[in-house]
Amino acid sequence: MPLLFEPFTTRSVTIRNRIVVAPMCQYSAGTDGLATDWHLVHLGSRAVGGAGLVIVEATAVEARGRLSQADLGLWDDAQIGPLTRVARFLEDHGAVAGIQLAHGGRKGFSDTKAHGPEAVVGPSAIAFDEGWRTPDAIDARGLDGVVEAFRAAARRALLAGFRVVEIHAAHGYLLHEFLSPLSNRREDDHGGSLENRARLLHRVVGAVREVWPAELPLWVRLSCTDWAPGGIVVEECAAALAGLAGAIDVVHCSSGGNVATATIPVAPGYQVPFAAHLKRATGLPTCAVGLLNEAAQCEAVLESGDADLVALGREELRDPYFPLHAARSLGVDLPYWPRQYLRAR
Repeated sequence: MPLLFEPFTTRSVTIRNRIVVAPMCQYSAGTDGLATDWHLVHLGSRAVGGAGLVIVEATAVEARGRLSQADLGLWDDAQIGPLTRVARFLEDHGAVAGIQLAHGGRKGFSDTKAHGPEAVVGPSAIAFDEGWRTPDAIDARGLDGVVEAFRAAARRALLAGFRVVEIHAAHGYLLHEFLSPLSNRREDDHGGSLENRARLLHRVVGAVREVWPAELPLWVRLSCTDWAPGGIVVEECAAALAGLAGAIDVVHCSSGGNVATATIPVAPGYQVPFAAHLKRATGLPTCAVGLLNEAAQCEAVLESGDADLVALGREELRDPYFPLHAARSLGVDLPYWPRQYLRAR
């Protein structure tokens, strides 16, 4: 059996294979952050297509933390019900249901990036790019509110039936903004040293773990480099994870998003070395992502030991049945073809 189709067990959850559908914003929610039929069909088809874990898009823990006005949210109990439909369908069709909890920080929703329905916040009053709003530097009370918002959203995710929660600390959003010295110029206990810059991430992980059952896994997604001088690097990410090994279960290794002018050497598998580094430096399982488009390529990542799982984004958009097709190309006869499609097997 190729490693790609070996089960992966973390805490009490067994994922049927190593293929993860990465969280991808669909910009298809209402302004109330409610999931729609689009989310049910889009995400459900990936479960039918054989993925092991399907992670729902960046889901805002506060209304001002949305990345667009049409993003999903879990800041209100009314948002639980529509997501329950999604989680139940994913689980009924063999995939583990996961959801990513996020706060956009200074990259929060706005029509024009210069104006929006309410102020955006960040670690410091530094705009993401020219023409973007300058955020308000969040104060101690605001930080407490963010931590509580993540806690409450995780509780709602549990009520909705999800079995994996991923904390979004990548792509230039709030938790990443605190980690990076390029966006965090604070002089209090949340700025300066790496220990201080990682404090908010640690607080959020701790708050989520308080309400997220011990038998269920908790992931963190990191941008392992800013791809810019003076920015965060993978060695700092490894150090930032110190002390979290008992709380988190998988590190989802991405990069970039915090520097508008960064030059990123995009190529197939370009982020895999980050997953390899963090796996060896922390001892935590890692999930690799970044232009992983072919079955043999994904299998090679796993066989090398560089990562324990692979996440696919664009390839899953192109082909919701990638796992079924990948199995065939690797000579595997999967037992979980959907019975409705067996005539095509």
